[in-house]
Amino acid sequence: MLDGGRHGSSTAIAFEDKVYVVDLGVGAFGRLQQSGLGPETGLGSALSSVRGIFFTHLHSDHTVDWPTTYAIGSMNIVGRSDGPIQVFGPAARDTLTRVFPPTRPAPAVVNPADPMPGISSMTDHLRNAFAQDFNDRLRDSNFPDPDTLFEIHDIDHSAVWTIDPEGVPPRLEAPIQVWQDGEVTVTATLVDHHPTAPAYGYRFDTPDGSVVVSGDTCVSQNLIDLARGADVLVHEVIDPAFIERLTASLPPETADPVRKHLLESHTTIEQIGRDVAEPAGVRTLALSHLVPGDNPPSRWRRAQQGFSGSLVIGEDLKVIPVGRARRTS
Repeated sequence: MLDGGRHGSSTAIAFEDKVYVVDLGVGAFGRLQQSGLGPETGLGSALSSVRGIFFTHLHSDHTVDWPTTYAIGSMNIVGRSDGPIQVFGPAARDTLTRVFPPTRPAPAVVNPADPMPGISSMTDHLRNAFAQDFNDRLRDSNFPDPDTLFEIHDIDHSAVWTIDPEGVPPRLEAPIQVWQDGEVTVTATLVDHHPTAPAYGYRFDTPDGSVVVSGDTCVSQNLIDLARGADVLVHEVIDPAFIERLTASLPPETADPVRKHLLESHTTIEQIGRDVAEPAGVRTLALSHLVPGDNPPSRWRRAQQGFSGSLVIGEDLKVIPVGRARRTS
Protein backbone atom coordinates (compact mmCIF):
# COMPACT_ATOMS: atom_id res chain seq x y z
CA MET A 1 0.00 0.00 0.00
CA LEU A 2 1.38 3.39 -0.97
CA ASP A 3 2.04 6.36 1.24
CA GLY A 4 3.98 9.57 0.67
CA GLY A 5 7.35 7.85 1.02
CA ARG A 6 6.72 4.53 -0.70
CA HIS A 7 6.20 3.65 -4.32
CA GLY A 8 4.70 0.45 -5.72
CA SER A 9 5.93 -3.11 -5.49
CA SER A 10 9.16 -3.82 -7.38
CA THR A 11 12.40 -5.65 -6.57
CA ALA A 12 15.70 -5.55 -8.48
CA ILE A 13 18.28 -8.34 -8.25
CA ALA A 14 21.74 -7.32 -9.43
CA PHE A 15 24.56 -9.74 -10.27
CA GLU A 16 27.75 -8.21 -11.65
CA ASP A 17 26.51 -5.86 -14.40
CA LYS A 18 23.18 -7.64 -14.91
CA VAL A 19 19.86 -6.51 -13.43
CA TYR A 20 16.68 -8.54 -13.07
CA VAL A 21 13.46 -6.77 -12.07
CA VAL A 22 10.45 -8.42 -10.43
CA ASP A 23 7.17 -6.50 -10.84
CA LEU A 24 6.65 -2.88 -11.81
CA GLY A 25 4.22 -1.21 -9.40
CA VAL A 26 3.36 2.49 -9.23
CA GLY A 27 6.51 4.57 -9.67
CA ALA A 28 8.82 1.59 -10.14
CA PHE A 29 10.37 2.92 -13.34
CA GLY A 30 11.33 6.16 -11.60
CA ARG A 31 12.84 4.23 -8.70
CA LEU A 32 14.83 2.14 -11.20
CA GLN A 33 16.21 5.37 -12.64
CA GLN A 34 17.22 6.47 -9.12
CA SER A 35 18.73 3.13 -8.13
CA GLY A 36 22.12 3.61 -9.77
CA LEU A 37 21.88 0.17 -11.36
CA GLY A 38 22.31 1.58 -14.85
CA PRO A 39 25.33 3.44 -16.25
CA GLU A 40 25.45 7.10 -15.23
CA THR A 41 25.16 8.64 -18.67
CA GLY A 42 22.69 11.38 -17.80
CA LEU A 43 21.05 10.59 -21.12
CA GLY A 44 18.48 7.92 -20.26
CA SER A 45 19.93 4.57 -19.21
CA ALA A 46 17.46 3.09 -16.69
CA LEU A 47 17.12 -0.08 -18.78
CA SER A 48 20.67 -0.30 -20.09
CA SER A 49 21.69 -3.08 -17.66
CA VAL A 50 18.33 -4.84 -17.34
CA ARG A 51 18.41 -8.41 -18.60
CA GLY A 52 14.96 -9.57 -17.56
CA ILE A 53 11.61 -8.42 -16.14
CA PHE A 54 9.42 -10.90 -14.25
CA PHE A 55 5.79 -10.42 -13.27
CA THR A 56 4.45 -12.39 -10.32
CA HIS A 57 0.82 -11.77 -11.30
CA LEU A 58 -1.13 -9.20 -13.24
CA HIS A 59 -2.83 -7.14 -10.54
CA SER A 60 -2.42 -3.45 -11.30
CA ASP A 61 -0.34 -2.69 -8.19
CA HIS A 62 2.35 -5.00 -9.66
CA THR A 63 2.09 -4.03 -13.34
CA VAL A 64 0.97 -0.43 -13.67
CA ASP A 65 4.48 0.78 -14.57
CA TRP A 66 4.81 -1.85 -17.30
CA PRO A 67 2.99 0.50 -19.71
CA THR A 68 5.51 3.20 -18.76
CA THR A 69 8.47 0.89 -19.23
CA TYR A 70 7.17 -0.52 -22.50
CA ALA A 71 6.25 2.87 -23.96
CA ILE A 72 9.44 4.81 -23.13
CA GLY A 73 11.91 1.94 -22.93
CA SER A 74 13.55 2.75 -26.26
CA MET A 75 14.47 6.20 -24.90
CA ASN A 76 16.18 4.76 -21.82
CA ILE A 77 18.78 2.33 -23.19
CA VAL A 78 21.79 4.58 -23.78
CA GLY A 79 24.91 2.41 -23.63
CA ARG A 80 22.99 -0.86 -23.88
CA SER A 81 24.85 -3.59 -25.78
CA ASP A 82 22.77 -6.68 -24.90
CA GLY A 83 19.93 -8.10 -26.94
CA PRO A 84 16.24 -7.75 -26.06
CA ILE A 85 15.08 -7.59 -22.46
CA GLN A 86 13.40 -10.91 -21.67
CA VAL A 87 9.96 -10.42 -20.07
CA PHE A 88 8.23 -13.29 -18.28
CA GLY A 89 4.80 -13.45 -16.70
CA PRO A 90 1.54 -15.33 -16.32
CA ALA A 91 -0.14 -16.79 -19.36
CA ALA A 92 -3.80 -16.20 -20.10
CA ARG A 93 -6.31 -18.30 -18.19
CA ASP A 94 -9.42 -19.90 -19.62
CA THR A 95 -11.78 -19.22 -16.73
CA LEU A 96 -12.97 -16.10 -14.97
CA THR A 97 -12.48 -15.91 -11.21
CA ARG A 98 -15.37 -16.96 -9.03
CA VAL A 99 -17.84 -14.38 -7.70
CA PHE A 100 -17.92 -13.79 -3.94
CA PRO A 101 -20.22 -14.24 -2.21
CA PRO A 102 -21.62 -16.84 -4.61
CA THR A 103 -25.15 -15.52 -4.07
CA ARG A 104 -24.20 -12.18 -5.62
CA PRO A 105 -25.17 -11.65 -9.27
CA ALA A 106 -22.16 -11.86 -11.57
CA PRO A 107 -21.01 -8.42 -12.72
CA ALA A 108 -20.65 -7.53 -16.38
CA VAL A 109 -17.43 -8.90 -17.87
CA VAL A 110 -14.80 -6.36 -18.85
CA ASN A 111 -13.48 -6.95 -22.39
CA PRO A 112 -15.38 -10.20 -22.99
CA ALA A 113 -13.33 -10.92 -26.11
CA ASP A 114 -10.19 -11.31 -23.97
CA PRO A 115 -11.25 -11.11 -20.30
CA MET A 116 -8.25 -12.82 -18.65
CA PRO A 117 -5.20 -11.93 -20.76
CA GLY A 118 -1.67 -13.01 -19.95
CA ILE A 119 1.44 -10.86 -20.20
CA SER A 120 1.76 -11.38 -23.98
CA SER A 121 -1.81 -10.38 -24.71
CA MET A 122 -1.63 -7.51 -22.24
CA THR A 123 1.44 -6.19 -24.07
CA ASP A 124 -0.32 -6.53 -27.43
CA HIS A 125 -3.06 -4.28 -26.06
CA LEU A 126 -0.42 -1.76 -24.95
CA ARG A 127 1.15 -1.79 -28.41
CA ASN A 128 -2.19 -0.90 -29.94
CA ALA A 129 -2.94 1.75 -27.31
CA PHE A 130 0.38 3.55 -27.91
CA ALA A 131 0.40 3.07 -31.69
CA GLN A 132 0.35 6.80 -32.47
CA ASP A 133 3.35 7.47 -30.26
CA PHE A 134 5.30 4.49 -31.58
CA ASN A 135 4.60 5.34 -35.23
CA ASP A 136 5.60 8.97 -34.67
CA ARG A 137 8.91 8.02 -33.10
CA LEU A 138 9.69 5.23 -35.53
CA ARG A 139 9.07 7.47 -38.55
CA ASP A 140 10.41 10.77 -37.23
CA SER A 141 13.30 9.84 -34.91
CA ASN A 142 14.14 6.24 -35.89
CA PHE A 143 13.74 5.03 -32.29
CA PRO A 144 13.71 1.25 -31.89
CA ASP A 145 10.37 -0.52 -32.10
CA PRO A 146 9.47 -1.76 -28.58
CA ASP A 147 9.04 -5.24 -30.05
CA THR A 148 12.78 -5.27 -30.75
CA LEU A 149 13.62 -4.18 -27.18
CA PHE A 150 11.31 -6.51 -25.24
CA GLU A 151 10.84 -10.23 -25.88
CA ILE A 152 7.68 -11.41 -24.12
CA HIS A 153 7.18 -14.91 -22.70
CA ASP A 154 4.05 -16.44 -21.18
CA ILE A 155 5.04 -18.95 -18.51
CA ASP A 156 3.33 -22.20 -19.47
CA HIS A 157 1.39 -23.63 -16.52
CA SER A 158 -0.63 -26.13 -18.56
CA ALA A 159 1.48 -29.14 -17.59
CA VAL A 160 0.98 -28.60 -13.86
CA TRP A 161 -2.41 -26.93 -13.46
CA THR A 162 -5.72 -26.44 -15.16
CA ILE A 163 -6.94 -23.31 -13.40
CA ASP A 164 -10.46 -23.33 -12.01
CA PRO A 165 -12.51 -20.32 -10.82
CA GLU A 166 -11.32 -20.72 -7.21
CA GLY A 167 -7.68 -20.29 -8.27
CA VAL A 168 -6.04 -22.34 -5.48
CA PRO A 169 -2.86 -23.86 -6.94
CA PRO A 170 -1.75 -27.47 -6.48
CA ARG A 171 1.39 -28.51 -4.61
CA LEU A 172 4.27 -28.76 -7.08
CA GLU A 173 6.84 -31.53 -6.96
CA ALA A 174 9.54 -29.35 -8.50
CA PRO A 175 10.06 -25.70 -9.42
CA ILE A 176 9.22 -24.39 -12.87
CA GLN A 177 12.30 -23.73 -15.00
CA VAL A 178 12.00 -20.17 -16.34
CA TRP A 179 15.35 -18.99 -17.71
CA GLN A 180 19.08 -19.70 -17.68
CA ASP A 181 21.00 -16.48 -18.27
CA GLY A 182 24.66 -17.42 -18.14
CA GLU A 183 25.49 -17.98 -14.46
CA VAL A 184 22.03 -16.86 -13.31
CA THR A 185 19.27 -19.47 -13.01
CA VAL A 186 15.67 -18.32 -12.65
CA THR A 187 13.02 -20.72 -11.39
CA ALA A 188 9.44 -20.15 -10.26
CA THR A 189 6.62 -21.75 -8.36
CA LEU A 190 2.88 -21.30 -8.12
CA VAL A 191 1.90 -19.29 -5.06
CA ASP A 192 -1.57 -18.91 -3.59
CA HIS A 193 -3.16 -15.52 -4.23
CA HIS A 194 -6.58 -16.95 -4.97
CA PRO A 195 -8.73 -16.35 -6.80
CA THR A 196 -6.06 -14.55 -8.84
CA ALA A 197 -4.18 -17.16 -10.84
CA PRO A 198 -1.65 -17.99 -11.96
CA ALA A 199 0.55 -16.15 -9.47
CA TYR A 200 4.26 -16.86 -9.17
CA GLY A 201 7.16 -16.57 -6.79
CA TYR A 202 10.63 -16.41 -8.36
CA ARG A 203 14.06 -17.63 -7.29
CA PHE A 204 17.35 -16.24 -8.64
CA ASP A 205 20.42 -18.43 -8.08
CA THR A 206 23.80 -16.85 -8.80
CA PRO A 207 27.43 -17.58 -7.84
CA ASP A 208 27.02 -14.86 -5.19
CA GLY A 209 23.94 -16.40 -3.58
CA SER A 210 20.20 -16.81 -3.96
CA VAL A 211 17.23 -14.45 -3.72
CA VAL A 212 13.55 -15.40 -3.69
CA VAL A 213 10.68 -12.96 -4.31
CA SER A 214 7.28 -14.17 -3.15
CA GLY A 215 4.86 -11.97 -5.03
CA ASP A 216 1.44 -11.82 -3.37
CA THR A 217 0.51 -14.99 -1.51
CA CYS A 218 -0.86 -16.48 1.65
CA VAL A 219 1.37 -18.99 3.46
CA SER A 220 2.39 -21.27 0.58
CA GLN A 221 4.18 -24.60 0.85
CA ASN A 222 5.23 -24.20 -2.78
CA LEU A 223 6.94 -20.93 -1.85
CA ILE A 224 8.60 -22.48 1.20
CA ASP A 225 9.95 -25.25 -1.04
CA LEU A 226 11.25 -22.72 -3.57
CA ALA A 227 12.92 -20.60 -0.87
CA ARG A 228 14.66 -23.49 0.90
CA GLY A 229 18.10 -22.31 2.07
CA ALA A 230 17.98 -18.99 0.19
CA ASP A 231 20.17 -16.11 1.27
CA VAL A 232 17.32 -13.59 1.06
CA LEU A 233 13.56 -14.05 0.93
CA VAL A 234 11.69 -10.91 -0.15
CA HIS A 235 8.15 -11.56 1.03
CA GLU A 236 4.90 -9.61 1.14
CA VAL A 237 3.27 -8.90 4.51
CA ILE A 238 -0.01 -7.46 5.77
CA ASP A 239 -1.06 -6.23 9.21
CA PRO A 240 -4.39 -7.83 10.24
CA ALA A 241 -5.13 -4.83 12.47
CA PHE A 242 -5.18 -2.71 9.32
CA ILE A 243 -7.62 -5.10 7.68
CA GLU A 244 -10.04 -4.54 10.53
CA ARG A 245 -9.65 -0.76 10.35
CA LEU A 246 -10.15 -0.78 6.60
CA THR A 247 -13.17 -3.04 6.47
CA ALA A 248 -14.84 -1.19 9.34
CA SER A 249 -14.97 1.84 7.03
CA LEU A 250 -16.61 -0.02 4.14
CA PRO A 251 -20.24 -0.94 3.52
CA PRO A 252 -20.98 -4.58 4.46
CA GLU A 253 -21.42 -5.71 0.85
CA THR A 254 -17.84 -4.61 0.16
CA ALA A 255 -16.28 -5.18 3.60
CA ASP A 256 -16.87 -8.94 3.69
CA PRO A 257 -15.27 -9.73 0.28
CA VAL A 258 -12.34 -7.40 1.02
CA ARG A 259 -11.74 -8.96 4.46
CA LYS A 260 -11.89 -12.47 3.01
CA HIS A 261 -9.42 -11.69 0.24
CA LEU A 262 -6.91 -9.86 2.42
CA LEU A 263 -6.88 -12.50 5.14
CA GLU A 264 -6.95 -15.56 2.89
CA SER A 265 -4.68 -14.43 0.05
CA HIS A 266 -1.92 -12.54 1.89
CA THR A 267 0.53 -13.33 4.70
CA THR A 268 0.21 -11.64 8.09
CA ILE A 269 2.89 -10.29 10.40
CA GLU A 270 2.34 -13.19 12.76
CA GLN A 271 2.69 -15.79 10.00
CA ILE A 272 5.60 -14.58 7.92
CA GLY A 273 8.57 -15.38 10.15
CA ARG A 274 7.19 -18.38 12.00
CA ASP A 275 5.32 -20.13 9.19
CA VAL A 276 7.33 -19.21 6.08
CA ALA A 277 10.87 -17.93 6.61
CA GLU A 278 11.81 -20.30 9.44
CA PRO A 279 10.57 -23.51 7.76
CA ALA A 280 12.34 -22.43 4.57
CA GLY A 281 15.61 -21.91 6.45
CA VAL A 282 16.37 -18.57 4.80
CA ARG A 283 19.15 -16.39 6.17
CA THR A 284 17.44 -13.02 5.73
CA LEU A 285 13.76 -12.15 5.54
CA ALA A 286 13.05 -8.83 3.83
CA LEU A 287 9.51 -7.53 4.27
CA SER A 288 8.03 -6.06 1.11
CA HIS A 289 4.64 -4.96 -0.20
CA LEU A 290 3.94 -3.70 3.32
CA VAL A 291 0.25 -3.10 4.01
CA PRO A 292 -0.24 -0.50 5.35
CA GLY A 293 2.77 1.47 4.21
CA ASP A 294 2.68 3.86 7.16
CA ASN A 295 2.93 1.30 9.98
CA PRO A 296 5.60 2.10 12.59
CA PRO A 297 8.73 -0.12 12.34
CA SER A 298 7.96 -1.58 15.76
CA ARG A 299 4.84 -3.16 14.34
CA TRP A 300 6.70 -4.82 11.47
CA ARG A 301 9.44 -6.08 13.81
CA ARG A 302 6.90 -8.50 15.25
CA ALA A 303 7.58 -10.57 12.14
CA GLN A 304 10.80 -11.67 13.88
CA GLN A 305 8.78 -13.89 16.24
CA GLY A 306 9.45 -17.51 15.39
CA PHE A 307 12.24 -16.65 12.95
CA SER A 308 15.90 -17.18 13.84
CA GLY A 309 17.43 -15.30 10.89
CA SER A 310 17.87 -11.61 10.14
CA LEU A 311 14.84 -9.40 9.55
CA VAL A 312 14.90 -6.40 7.21
CA ILE A 313 11.99 -3.98 6.90
CA GLY A 314 11.84 -2.99 3.25
CA GLU A 315 12.16 0.61 2.15
CA ASP A 316 12.34 2.18 -1.30
CA LEU A 317 15.87 1.90 -2.76
CA LYS A 318 17.10 -0.22 0.16
CA VAL A 319 20.12 -2.40 -0.73
CA ILE A 320 20.60 -5.88 0.77
CA PRO A 321 24.05 -7.34 0.00
CA VAL A 322 24.21 -11.06 -0.80
CA GLY A 323 27.09 -13.53 -0.89
CA ARG A 324 30.45 -12.06 -1.89
CA ALA A 325 29.01 -8.54 -1.72
CA ARG A 326 27.85 -9.21 1.85
CA ARG A 327 31.21 -10.62 2.93
CA THR A 328 33.19 -7.71 1.50
CA SER A 329 30.84 -4.90 2.56
